[in-house]
Amino acid sequence: MLCAQKTFNHRHAADGAVGSAASDDADLGKLPVWNLADLYASPDAPEVIADIALAAEAAADFNKRYKGQIATLAGSETGGAELARAIGVLEEIEDRLGRLISYAGLLYAQDNTNPAHGKFYGDIQERVTAISTDLLFFALELNRLDDDTLASALKDPALAHYAPWLRDLRAMRPYQLSDELETLLHEKSVTGHAAWNRLFDETMGRLKFDVGGKPLALEAALHRLSEKDRTKREEAAHALASTFKANLPLFTLVTNTLAKDKEIEDRMRGFEDIAQSRHIANRVEPEVVAALVDAVQRAYPELSHRYYAMKAKWLGLEHLEYWDRNAPLPQSDDAAISWDQARATVLDAYRGFTPEMADIADRFFEKGWIDAPMREGKATGAFAHPTVPSAHPYVLVNYQGKTRDVMTLAHELGHGVHQVLAAGQGPLMADTPLTLAETASVFGEMLTFRKLLAGATNKERRKAMLASKVEDMLNTVVRQTAFYTFERRVHTARREGELTSEDIGRIWMEVQGESLGPAIHLGEGYETYWCYISHFIHAPFYVYAYAFGDCLVNSLYAVYENAQEGFAERYFEMLSAGGTLRHKELLAPFGLDASDPAFWDKGLSMIRGFIDELEAME
Repeated sequence: MLCAQKTFNHRHAADGAVGSAASDDADLGKLPVWNLADLYASPDAPEVIADIALAAEAAADFNKRYKGQIATLAGSETGGAELARAIGVLEEIEDRLGRLISYAGLLYAQDNTNPAHGKFYGDIQERVTAISTDLLFFALELNRLDDDTLASALKDPALAHYAPWLRDLRAMRPYQLSDELETLLHEKSVTGHAAWNRLFDETMGRLKFDVGGKPLALEAALHRLSEKDRTKREEAAHALASTFKANLPLFTLVTNTLAKDKEIEDRMRGFEDIAQSRHIANRVEPEVVAALVDAVQRAYPELSHRYYAMKAKWLGLEHLEYWDRNAPLPQSDDAAISWDQARATVLDAYRGFTPEMADIADRFFEKGWIDAPMREGKATGAFAHPTVPSAHPYVLVNYQGKTRDVMTLAHELGHGVHQVLAAGQGPLMADTPLTLAETASVFGEMLTFRKLLAGATNKERRKAMLASKVEDMLNTVVRQTAFYTFERRVHTARREGELTSEDIGRIWMEVQGESLGPAIHLGEGYETYWCYISHFIHAPFYVYAYAFGDCLVNSLYAVYENAQEGFAERYFEMLSAGGTLRHKELLAPFGLDASDPAFWDKGLSMIRGFIDELEAME
């Protein structure tokens, strides 16, 4: 219930959806590798040992001082001030533990095939988990306070500062277990789901895909699905399927084990829905998510089904094979975009919105906060990691010089700007729910796209850019909604017994067919493609946050276009709020309400409008 491990806002290269292959000899300029020395100089740095010792001592002292005393403190005349003081101490410990686990996680992301990195990451996870066990009582005792006692204590301004954190903490109150069970679950996490996560990561990191006689890592093989040459796309698709198939028994076991592990804990806590824990963590009502999913599914025919039918015609095909889905259009510009060009493009777009946004993003380039080159063992896709408020975020991308790579850079820097602004809320309240964490990233991406589109005076260039943007939006909204549907069906089916690889593949194919439509032929081999989506492993039901964020930003961007005066200030206030406000409170200043079912149709209308424009160009 208290956790020093921070969220990696991760964007996975799903079927080549993010980024595309640059030519092997493309001159992208010097790609930066991040400098983690702002956290620690090295895994064996004396500061690492010192911080572990300091955190352990502080946690033990915190336990000795406050365990069993929270009810008494809260009910005293100075209860509010005493609780606020305790929370302040907790924040300092959490910041130190967060720094340790962030450093270990980022080092591991650099190369998860390096045994030394793996050992260090595992060791730090164990130490952080052990140390934070001494802190676990605090949340449990706070949640046992009755509402009247806490309300009285919250009259003290010092404790009132932490009211949003206490509100979110108490959302889990009905599902809290005994102290003994909570401690057991916490301590066994390192040998439970965390261990299976690591097995998945290291297995994926070591896989090789034989594409044209050349062994490629996952990221490079996925990028080949965006090649102009159809033969190369098909070759990569078959190579991916072949290797996935050879490893299906392992990935099936991982999926079955984690789904059962989740079901056991859900049952113990009394959750009524398989995604309820995610909704609580996201601070979003289940009916809001259901309305989003329903709106997207109803829109499948006029969005993805219609677009892919058009694309098949553009490519001169009766239908698309699954390896054609992210194929560039014939008129697409496949010239490599250098890193310096990408940097200038994103910063110019951000500066057009507000100079402050560009200034914050520029720090990531100037101060070594970005890791850009592809390399063996590096985490796939892209992410932004906030680390801790006393430090700064880091961004990882796998840059290959295509327009989509520039969009990915804009996306992750949006997260980075958000994380910098939210850091002022402190270790306990800076983290933003996943549903809202995607707002700044998608907004940054939209700013960059609009900047590029405005400069596209050539009709064919504009068509190619619109098509690329539509595909990104379909990958974000339609695909991620389908992923959420897939997860729900898999977890539901798992409750009836263990699933075979064929069972999972069948569910995958059914859901993909529904979402992508009849214009795409999902041929043999595609039934294995579920196995590499890391979100299913690391964060069950995370994926709907992408659709939530995209539709929300589409509505938000319409407000920006229609009433730009004062928008930037309100937008920055929203980002600076971190996790202190819920979606209703954050969106109210913009006249938006995600709980209104019509809200999602409004967000989808932007995608529909882009497809309409493309249709008119035929």
